[in-house]
Amino acid sequence: MAMVNATLSDMRIWDIDPGYLARQQLLGEHRELHGLFNILTMNKKGYAKHPETVRWIGHVDALVLRHKQLLCEMALRGYRHQSPLPDSTDMDSWPGEYIDPPARQLELLAGKYSGDGRSGRIPLPDNCQELWAHHKYSVMAHDPNLYRELGPEVAHGKFRNNMNALACLMISTLRKPPEPGHLLNALQHMWGYVQEAGSPPSNIEELLATIQSAAIKEDRIYLLHSTALSELAVWV
Repeated sequence: MAMVNATLSDMRIWDIDPGYLARQQLLGEHRELHGLFNILTMNKKGYAKHPETVRWIGHVDALVLRHKQLLCEMALRGYRHQSPLPDSTDMDSWPGEYIDPPARQLELLAGKYSGDGRSGRIPLPDNCQELWAHHKYSVMAHDPNLYRELGPEVAHGKFRNNMNALACLMISTLRKPPEPGHLLNALQHMWGYVQEAGSPPSNIEELLATIQSAAIKEDRIYLLHSTALSELAVWV
């Protein structure tokens, strides 16, 4: 994926998982996304030539899906939402470039959070092993074959120290709709951390909701630091 030469300025739609965003960045992106949507769909002039606007031209459906990712993270954190967008119809139409590569996006957030105690739901990863741990259940749901391959590659293979390549792969993988059976399988694995909640619900939406509430109530750190805890809600 190509990179666009631009500085971080008035508008930012992040590519990394919303779980990494602190409250200010999460709600800020949500606000800016609505502004960008209006520019692209109503031909408004504000920021029409901004690099962030330009890279989303022709990708409004993907922007709507990013909005849904933000909403699922906001809901997990208990934030209310009253500004819906139309449903996405083309989930494969994502921009072909980044403003900053994903590893740089993580660095930018680290700089913003430094010294003031801010943090997202998921702590920023210090290495590839932590980045992989955060995404494991999401990858299991989206691409089980990749899930089986990546463990060894992150431990001692090509992704052992290549944070940007792994982050790019995580982003592209999580943008693909998971098959229902693979999604259910990942949720069943996640259920193993909250078995005290009783028998797993048969309904997949209830299953995820129960996992979410139990993870928060029981302070299950491994699940709380998983992208899947909110990201899978996009697809259920």
